[in-house]
Amino acid sequence: MERSGAWGIGKVRDAWRHYFALSDTARQNEELIRENGQLKLEIMQLQSKSAEADRLASLLNFKQKQAKVPMVLARVIGSSADANSAVVYLDQGLHEGIRKNMGVITPEGVVGKVIESYGDTSQVLLLTDRDSGVGAMIANSRIQSPVGGLGEPLLSMKYVGNDDDVKVGERVVTSGMDRIFPKDLPVGIISQVKPGSPFKQIRVRPSANIERLEEVIVLLTTDPLTIPGNAAVTPPSSSQPISGLTNTKPAEKHP
Repeated sequence: MERSGAWGIGKVRDAWRHYFALSDTARQNEELIRENGQLKLEIMQLQSKSAEADRLASLLNFKQKQAKVPMVLARVIGSSADANSAVVYLDQGLHEGIRKNMGVITPEGVVGKVIESYGDTSQVLLLTDRDSGVGAMIANSRIQSPVGGLGEPLLSMKYVGNDDDVKVGERVVTSGMDRIFPKDLPVGIISQVKPGSPFKQIRVRPSANIERLEEVIVLLTTDPLTIPGNAAVTPPSSSQPISGLTNTKPAEKHP
């Protein structure tokens, strides 16, 4: 009986110790899972900050190379709630010299134009909006034609005759004729060409990543810029700062 009792007590003691050991292991596992989650979050935050630093460095480098051209760096702080309107809001406005109809770009290409400017914020109509547009031309052939938005990622190049030679892959740049953007800024790459009546149906993929904007550059003048891969050119003699334009009605979203 004594041996049986000792054996039973030993079993109970072992089970009890095993229970506490399992509880301690489970607790340690929970702590490790929590720490792992925190580390993953910190890594994601560091990666985000690193990407932001790279973007800002690119913008600052671009601005330094264009030291003679007045421009303002701005952050995108919001977008339009209207699904039919491609509009974003910037954290810079009148206090920084931003006015209506000023061009907005990134180092990669054209983004849109300012349609409203307030004290510390401004409103930008993106190139992909149905009411937006930019004076443009095909870089090699110099065929001039406006490029406008369709309410979708691709743009439309209008009024190019069926007899004109246009190829997929050709670069589209600004023409300077809209008096908003300097000449030869990247607009996009031709991605589709189809015959139409009476003009070709041409689709253009924007050079700038318009759907994922975080920081942009607002041009305060139409003076020429030097874009990597594009030669700077002299604008027409009538080129002048945007602030001197008279067509500033916000409702008329002309190219």
